[in-house]
Amino acid sequence: MLIQLKEITKVYRTREIETTALDNVNIGIEKGEFVSVMGPSGCGKSTLLNIVGLLDKPTSGSVTIDGELTSELSDRALAALRNRRLGFVFQSFHLIPTLNVADNVELPLIYRKGVSASERRRLVEEVLEKVGLSHRTRHMPAQLSGGQSQRVAIARAIVGSPEIILADEPTGNLDSRMGAEVMDILHRLNREDGKTIVMVTHNEEQARQTDRIIRFFDGRQVQ
Repeated sequence: MLIQLKEITKVYRTREIETTALDNVNIGIEKGEFVSVMGPSGCGKSTLLNIVGLLDKPTSGSVTIDGELTSELSDRALAALRNRRLGFVFQSFHLIPTLNVADNVELPLIYRKGVSASERRRLVEEVLEKVGLSHRTRHMPAQLSGGQSQRVAIARAIVGSPEIILADEPTGNLDSRMGAEVMDILHRLNREDGKTIVMVTHNEEQARQTDRIIRFFDGRQVQ
């Protein structure tokens, strides 16, 4: 099992209120699976993705990535694990507006030790070719369409060859044609490159194209 969540509960507390975002969630995801996570807004989907992505810690329960119990890792080791094995794609792209396409894609490699500048450039060229944007390397984010911006975000997510891609509503800001193009890229990454993908989505049609749908309601796994 590549990803194992056991009895995950996440509670957010303020002085006045306590909110349970996830309630005793148990999920296993095999290497090479493409899994969709669905449910109404506020049901805990993005919280789940943040916990799988080691961006947040559960209140209780355990997260294991490829046999490694993440609660036993230091903050530095967690950051290294995120950088090496996880790639993130967000609904809002999160491109840096003052950097061109190539520089945006290169960012995760800058924080990885032992990768030379020439090797970074080679890897950036490879992934931009893979997402069909090798002709846009010097363009700025403001010069791109929404679909192109999301393809840049996917290139940035995969430039370090992560095993796991976590996608939070990757087509949520796109029209149907651009959304289909992004989904095609994700499916190719899954089928041809063997990437394990966990995708939060509200799109039932896109979810049905994946291997499995995990449904949530009020923080509980219902299917």
